[in-house]
Amino acid sequence: MPYRKPTVASSPGAMSSNEQEPASDSPHGSGLGCLCCSRRRFMTLAGAAMLSTPSLTRAATAPSEPRAPHRIDVHHHIFPPKYVEIARERILSFAPNFAHVLKWTPAQSLEMMDRSGIRTAMVSLSNPGTWFGDVSEARHLARLANDYAAGMRRDHPERFGVLASLSLPDVEGSLKEIAYAYDVLEVDGVGLLTSYEDKWPGDDAFAPVFQELNRRKATVFFHPTSAACCSALMEGVAPPLIEYMFDTTRAIVSLLLSGALSKYRDIKFIFSHAGGATAPLIQRILFHTTVNKVVAERLPDGALADLKRLYFDAATSTSPANLGAILDLAGTDRIVLGTDFPYLPPQTTLPGLMKFGFASEDLEKIERTNALTLFPRLKTSAAG
Repeated sequence: MPYRKPTVASSPGAMSSNEQEPASDSPHGSGLGCLCCSRRRFMTLAGAAMLSTPSLTRAATAPSEPRAPHRIDVHHHIFPPKYVEIARERILSFAPNFAHVLKWTPAQSLEMMDRSGIRTAMVSLSNPGTWFGDVSEARHLARLANDYAAGMRRDHPERFGVLASLSLPDVEGSLKEIAYAYDVLEVDGVGLLTSYEDKWPGDDAFAPVFQELNRRKATVFFHPTSAACCSALMEGVAPPLIEYMFDTTRAIVSLLLSGALSKYRDIKFIFSHAGGATAPLIQRILFHTTVNKVVAERLPDGALADLKRLYFDAATSTSPANLGAILDLAGTDRIVLGTDFPYLPPQTTLPGLMKFGFASEDLEKIERTNALTLFPRLKTSAAG
């Protein structure tokens, strides 16, 4: 079924910053509810985060009147009907408690965006991506998804952007799809998974793909998955609960230690969920790069400089212990808004972001202006 333009009734205005829905750090598929702490513990953690991050100087205040949709959501998924027909069982294997995503429509996205103050959503496929072991099928699914997303943007150029899918680990097909996506569809960036079978993005096998993305000065968004090695390590523990966070860190470490972050400086990398488990492990990662001489030679500016070029979305990651930790590495110039819709509603991210304690100008960066740097087309649209 090709993309068809939806009809959506006008919805209420943007979510106010004083709404009371609880924030959550729960990944989709975990089966857990919102992770809430006591008010005393929250204030203690928030104070610690603010002290360690100089830019968190004063809380942003809600406007007296609701703002028109202004936010940019970089973590927003699509489920084209033809893709769902082929990938239904695979999708449910990754997120068995989220069958509602199979009924997603563009109209649902637009309605949610209007309610939540989101002007533009950069859409991408989520797990399981396009690769099910067959090259021709993977290429077909990538093209299907990209054409569908481009149709959404064509009908709503100010509301949707396109992060193109590729057929990795099929490198030849991925190079052909990059050419089609950029030269024909004029996409805004590329969406990748954190691993493919037994390979992470810094693997030499993927170098031709990243060389081409670097040549095109691409923005690349990484969505977590669970690698083939690790999807069923613990009985009864869904992969998104733990493995998504660690696979994000594996992807970052793979790009760092291989020297890919140093080589591909014209790529702008975005990682989901505040970098997964990266922030708590940062000291160990940096130490390894100094004692391993082979790795150190690949990093002429040092590991920390390479890591500070990364961007991170805040999807379901707005607790002081989580977002506060990655802010020490990234600063407010490298954090962007993500919702993980339709797996989760924006209420799992936005209220915590509003209450975190950001200065109003820093909140504006996270909600909007940092994404304008990543996606220049939006600067010339009404969204910019």
